Amino acid sequence: MNHPEATDQALSILRNGTNFQWYVIFMLILVIYIYFGEYNKKNYKNIASGLMLYAIHWFCEIINGLIQHFSGHALWTVPSGTSYLLLIGVGIELSLMFSIAGLAQSKMLPEDPNQKIFGMPNRLAFGIGNAALASIIEIFLVTTPIFVWVWEWWNAFTVFIFVYIPFFVIAAYAYDWEPKKQKIAVGGLFAIDVLMLIIFAGILQWI
Repeated sequence: MNHPEATDQALSILRNGTNFQWYVIFMLILVIYIYFGEYNKKNYKNIASGLMLYAIHWFCEIINGLIQHFSGHALWTVPSGTSYLLLIGVGIELSLMFSIAGLAQSKMLPEDPNQKIFGMPNRLAFGIGNAALASIIEIFLVTTPIFVWVWEWWNAFTVFIFVYIPFFVIAAYAYDWEPKKQKIAVGGLFAIDVLMLIIFAGILQWI
């Protein structure tokens, strides 16, 4: 096990406002500005893609918190470096970044979903490529004191397969879904996230 003490460090700052910094307010306003800019341009497909990734992000973070509750240690944790730790594996800055990551990816997608890149459907190619980039960034992050992979078997490959591929690939394909399917999928997953937060963070206080 790598740095098991990181769990206690993270739990000590979990939803503790002592380290809060004003720049978070600026980041929040910036995210709102970006999304309403897309809304005013009627870029609804981009918004759906962005929100799809964000909903998956929250689902994964909740599962990571539940793993910490039942096993004693999360797969990844943030022991320091954040002004507000939302869940054991995600600070508010990281969460706000993921709120627009899918939107950023949607800007890369060709309008033609059938266009091939390296012989692959372009949605799949961009999803896998961005998942790989995010995994490489995590390799750097775990060399710092602000991000920790606690279990030895959790690494860049496992996070690539089980976290970032779902994040980016599903978000890429969500761009082309019919509006009704986008609303059902995004709204449904957010509803599940909210219900899980109410139960596991609010009522039971497990995460």
